Amino acid sequence: MIDSNVLLAFFSTSLILALSPGPDNLFVMAQSAQNGRAAGLYVTLGLATGLIGHTVAVAFGLAAIVHSSALAFGVMKYIGAAYLLYLAWQALRATATTVQRQPVQALSRGSLYRRGILMNLTNPKVSFFFMAFLPQFANPRYGSMIWQFFQLGGVFIMATLLIFGLVSFFAGGLGETFRTSALAQKTVNRIAALVFTGLAVKLAFSER
Repeated sequence: MIDSNVLLAFFSTSLILALSPGPDNLFVMAQSAQNGRAAGLYVTLGLATGLIGHTVAVAFGLAAIVHSSALAFGVMKYIGAAYLLYLAWQALRATATTVQRQPVQALSRGSLYRRGILMNLTNPKVSFFFMAFLPQFANPRYGSMIWQFFQLGGVFIMATLLIFGLVSFFAGGLGETFRTSALAQKTVNRIAALVFTGLAVKLAFSER
């Protein structure tokens, strides 16, 4: 069982990352603002379902890597650190999306749910991110690595549901303000860049 303080730190970090502007939360925001809160919530449920698939794949894959050899773990570690630094650089150079409302296609609830699943499962960046992110909060001392990765994946899904659910709820007001505020988006991007950089450094110096 992962220490509660580690889980709290992981949850806090996941909240910041979920807030970072990206295609998923912008799609949730657009659907909610144009077609109602329920539309955004169904997309959010679909995205969370997709995360389950990534969690399963990454949990078994990472556990195998960690137990295979020190060399394999070292290669994975430095690739993950480099990827996190790349994400930090992207967040710093990202320009705010301050577009005005555009017409959004109205979809059925089932279609929105399936769209969320497909958006997540077909995004290889999610798997790469999980491979770089989850190992930093797991430790063989806490027991089964597979079980720990499932725990962390579940916590990440909870953070996603919370943030994206709030985005769906407030999309007509606060969400719209955030979407059109260059300052708000720039601030979140800078925080995300700082988080990514810190995680990259932590991963680079982690031990097997």
